[in-house]
Amino acid sequence: MKKTIFSLALSTFGLGMAEFGIMGVLTELAHDTGISIPSAGNMISFYAFGVVIGAPIVALFSGKFSLKTTLLFLVALCAVGNALFTFSTSYFWLAAGRLISGFPHGAIFGVGAIILSKIAPPGKVTVAVAGMIAGMTVANLVGVPLGTWLGHEFSWRYTFFLIAVFDALVILSVLLWVPDIHDTSEIKLTEQFHFLKKPEPWLIFAATMFGNAGVFAWFSFVKPFMVNVSGFTEGVMTAIMMLMGLGMVLGNLLSGKLSGRFSPLRIAATTDMVIVTSLLLLFAFGELKTASLVMGFICCAGLFALSAPLQILLLQNAKGGEMLGAAGGQMAFNLGRAVGAFFGGMMITLGFSWSYVTLPAAILSFSAMSALLIYGYLRARQAQANARALA
Repeated sequence: MKKTIFSLALSTFGLGMAEFGIMGVLTELAHDTGISIPSAGNMISFYAFGVVIGAPIVALFSGKFSLKTTLLFLVALCAVGNALFTFSTSYFWLAAGRLISGFPHGAIFGVGAIILSKIAPPGKVTVAVAGMIAGMTVANLVGVPLGTWLGHEFSWRYTFFLIAVFDALVILSVLLWVPDIHDTSEIKLTEQFHFLKKPEPWLIFAATMFGNAGVFAWFSFVKPFMVNVSGFTEGVMTAIMMLMGLGMVLGNLLSGKLSGRFSPLRIAATTDMVIVTSLLLLFAFGELKTASLVMGFICCAGLFALSAPLQILLLQNAKGGEMLGAAGGQMAFNLGRAVGAFFGGMMITLGFSWSYVTLPAAILSFSAMSALLIYGYLRARQAQANARALA
């Protein structure tokens, strides 16, 4: 099982490099290809758009193949998309490369979570999924700074060529270490949507979207916040970003450790409460450098502490449509990034200072916590009804 988790972690490392690595080389990309920086920024959106359209499509049509075969196809698609992006010179082909590389993103998480749910011992599924997600957190800690350095020193194309080669190596790890598991459930295509008739999965989707929107409303503007509010120089931003990446790694690890003692719902709801508190403290004490670093670290830790328990909650509430549910979680995650960046930027558009981006961030995170509390109430009420029926 450890080799399987490691292989899946390698795949999410590649996803993290592709998704976040472009942010550090936007200027180089624009200058090299002759497009404007805002147009280069659209490459972030094309990737997210690929995630949103790809996740449900792959989820619906992957039932005909084994989970391992589906995973191999998805990782190969990542390699093709990143290779196409590396060697493209026109805006159209750059956009196509990003769209293709984003297409398998959500489904890889979905397939990986289902594989681990089938091979992990009872009570260990959350920690196994956290191990898979660890690859993306390590990408933010190590891979993205490395890609940024390559882009600055040589070319942005070196960064994405490295990602494409890494994806090819991931294919090898899947062939060697991921068991050939088949999803034996005979469920018709239309029946995969039946779980969406209940309110519980929609509440978890909402918690995923609002939870990520809350953190990204602030984190999307972490550089201007740290420079203009906290008073850091631009020269230390690389170190600050690595600190935030370390928070993501440790938050994911802590979530996995706690899964043996607490339910996924309790871990997720408590994490959202901690994030809300941290964002409000950032608003109040963001001018203090130490407080800004500590609260920012906690927010980033919370971002990935939420990932594994929310993924497990989706699997538990998507019976008959597990692949669709897990992939839908990644759609909600990426939608949350866009929503968060919009509301954070709206405060600046309205003329407020950079410190005010934390206020809509706190409201969004509070909305995520509220969705989880409503979910918990519905589950408790259902349990009571079942107990009365058995009495």
